Amino acid sequence: MKKKRRDEEFAKRAADKAAADKVARRASRAAAFKKAEAYVKEYKSIERSTIRMKRQARASGNHFYEPENKVIAVVRIRGINAVAPKTKKILQLLRLRKLHACTFVRVNKATINMLRMVEPYVAYGYPNLKTIRQLVYKRGFGKVNKQRIALTDNSIVENTLGAKGITCVEDIIHEIFTVGPNFKEVNNFVWPFQLSSPLGGYKRKLTHFNEGGQAGNRMEQINALIQRML
Repeated sequence: MKKKRRDEEFAKRAADKAAADKVARRASRAAAFKKAEAYVKEYKSIERSTIRMKRQARASGNHFYEPENKVIAVVRIRGINAVAPKTKKILQLLRLRKLHACTFVRVNKATINMLRMVEPYVAYGYPNLKTIRQLVYKRGFGKVNKQRIALTDNSIVENTLGAKGITCVEDIIHEIFTVGPNFKEVNNFVWPFQLSSPLGGYKRKLTHFNEGGQAGNRMEQINALIQRML
């Protein structure tokens, strides 16, 4: 009888916990949808504002300079053979330890200088919202207890970054795209994206992009390269 009562108590606790978890998941999904809708409105508002200011500048005969980019996507395009120690250390600091690894870095003087020193080994540029979203959804993994966990559920994000107000995958995309106050924590949480060899292969990989090759600063053209590597 004691065992029966104990089993019934355990079953009741499990059922109550399952019901509470179900309610919590439903509320979490609803909150994530609301956040996603708000972010979409924000992105559209920024795009419309940029188009409007361009038209106003053109109508008045002025030039419109778009706001400076805040984030850079870096892709490693060369392997480890004959890499100088200093270059190897910079690649490690950029978390580009493998061929075709891709990471995001904040635009500042220090990162620009680091990228210039490793230009023969990387291709980098300014990613758009579509590229960031596809990287996170298609190749996104998170660092949980030093393990590489696929971002298949918002609960993985919430359990790790919930204290920072990051509770879903859309929060990660928004934080990277806008370089928000928690960019460092989010970027460290997201595991370096492991891409495939680009469709159609490389053309003159050892030559700088300005000379018709692949390495170095590609500006907005980095989006086309990443699309070929997804």
